[in-house]
Amino acid sequence: MTKVILQTDNAWTRKKIESAIDSEKTLLQRALRKTEEKIKAFEQKHGNLDRASLYGKIDDMELLEWEGEIEVSQKLREQLASFQEITIEYQ
Repeated sequence: MTKVILQTDNAWTRKKIESAIDSEKTLLQRALRKTEEKIKAFEQKHGNLDRASLYGKIDDMELLEWEGEIEVSQKLREQLASFQEITIEYQ
């Protein structure tokens, strides 16, 4: 869990910080959705297989892109989870 302690009496500042965190979560959600769409399109085309079963059957560049999208998807999920667990304590 991530806890942010904010010392301010300014409502505008509070709103801006919350808005920045929400904006980042929204961007991560959009990026994750696009990445998952690419993965889904690949898997619909070639089946939900692993690298070994696809080796030699499809273009190497396409295979690398698919693997890259899976890695990006995992990182985006981790980053999104980090942002979703942020709590703000006002003092």
